Amino acid sequence: MASADERNNRPIRTAACLIIGDEVLGGKELKRIEVIGDDEEEIAEAVSRMSSKYDFVVTSGGIGPTHDDITYQAIGKAFSLPLTMHQPTYDRMKRLMKPHPSQPNFDWNVESPDRTARERMVILPLDLSRDLSKQIIYTWDDLWVPVTVVNGNVHILPGIPQLFERLIDGLKPSISPRLEAAVVEPKGIKVGSYPRFEKSRNTVTLVGQDQEYLESLVPEVIENVKGRRVTVEGEDDEPEAT
Repeated sequence: MASADERNNRPIRTAACLIIGDEVLGGKELKRIEVIGDDEEEIAEAVSRMSSKYDFVVTSGGIGPTHDDITYQAIGKAFSLPLTMHQPTYDRMKRLMKPHPSQPNFDWNVESPDRTARERMVILPLDLSRDLSKQIIYTWDDLWVPVTVVNGNVHILPGIPQLFERLIDGLKPSISPRLEAAVVEPKGIKVGSYPRFEKSRNTVTLVGQDQEYLESLVPEVIENVKGRRVTVEGEDDEPEAT
């Protein structure tokens, strides 16, 4: 069985979407799209099965502040992961979450049922033995909601359609190298994507024997990852303040 790190890096050839929530049971099943209710056992079984069968899995729904939002705990159970308060996400939430009109007196510094409900959304299933930067992805500077990645290939997203769509769009630069790899691997090209400690940009590499074919791929990769070509790693970094 592949490890979480192996799943996180291998080329994406197959994908699945798991939609969670009692309110969406009227949907239709198409290929590997499944619609299930807010049931812990069903969620755990489905994500475990899909993670083992597909390279890229997306779940939608069940990560809100209410008692029936159980996706995080169900997925944690599926992969025997503890639920952990992720402080950077909590700090980000406090900074970016807009006040709700129904809670005009809400105060982050005062313990309350509303604060407890919000805190539920940053208690995440995390593998503390692995690099957390591969498990928590912030796709937009103005959104506090992370994409939590479990077992290397299960991407946990909210069910709100507009937010789901925006987060998926924001994921494209991080997964494009793996999508490219699925296309070019049979031609002897290896695509690598490497996070850089405390840097905002990853390094994407193309390695192969056919120089002409490699050159033909560069513009597409640049477009898909919203990046630029460099000859020396770090040459496009912002200068450090003095």
